[in-house]
Amino acid sequence: MKRRHFLATAAVAAGLALGQPALAQTDDIRVGYIADFWGASATAIATKMGLWEKHGLRADTKVFTNGPLQIQALGADSLDFGYIGPGALWLPASGKARIVAINTVGNSDRVLGQAGVTSIADLKGRKVAVPEGTSGDMLLGLLLEREGMTRDDLEIVTADPATVVSAFASKQVDGAAIWYPFVDVIRKANPDVVELAKNADFPQNQFPSSFVARNEMVADRPEVVGKFIAVMKEAGDWRHANLDEAVTVTAEFLSVDPALLAPEAKMGTTFTAADLAAKSQDGTVAGWLDGMAAIYVAQGKLENPLPATDFYAADLYTK
Repeated sequence: MKRRHFLATAAVAAGLALGQPALAQTDDIRVGYIADFWGASATAIATKMGLWEKHGLRADTKVFTNGPLQIQALGADSLDFGYIGPGALWLPASGKARIVAINTVGNSDRVLGQAGVTSIADLKGRKVAVPEGTSGDMLLGLLLEREGMTRDDLEIVTADPATVVSAFASKQVDGAAIWYPFVDVIRKANPDVVELAKNADFPQNQFPSSFVARNEMVADRPEVVGKFIAVMKEAGDWRHANLDEAVTVTAEFLSVDPALLAPEAKMGTTFTAADLAAKSQDGTVAGWLDGMAAIYVAQGKLENPLPATDFYAADLYTK
């Protein structure tokens, strides 16, 4: 036996003899996030506090502009884990990924109109900018349904969030469906902006954001998924207890002014890991997810969604 191999084996044997476990394996993972508070805070906290290393992971973090793009990256095997808002939940509900942890329940989405617009009916035949397949898109659909309208009543302009902001600020569009912190940016450029709808206007629904994994990761490497969940649990518990500090940590991670993220941080409900585990066991989380899937059926994005018990790995979360 070569000397270095002999020494390594001897070290492991000595550790076991002393009742100490051998060094745990470190797994490389690719993790997606979105550059806003709820989309990045858990990843920022995990990075700042060394939680990846603590739980035997080495994370390559990658920024995305929305959830659907992360689901595409999961499917292309260029990402292992990602973050999605409620607007992209129809994708795991159709089997494109598995939810492995709930992040928060949010209230940061808005449908906006230019000054003088008083209702969604005022936007008939006019341009409304929206990032397709996102939570802003979902809220717009709920508002249209409530008012007896359809997307055909509007001239939908599909764009990424930054383009939605610039188009609305320059008044190239008459309305927008977007979320914080982009709403704040729009308000600063257009103080007379009109808020036509927010998540809280639809109290019959909860709007959870979540962490997702490649289907293959859940099926073939549940131990790695377990490590990722452990990181998200610990990061989430710290954020729940230290929300103001979490804003600072996230702002540092994103290289932005904390004042940009602070309003968004007030527009979500956080939970401890123990609370989410209990809600996963008693069916509360499944109810949230099935409720969201029903929205997408009504909006024509889904025909036969999977039940939440099939696309949320509650058993892994509650371990």
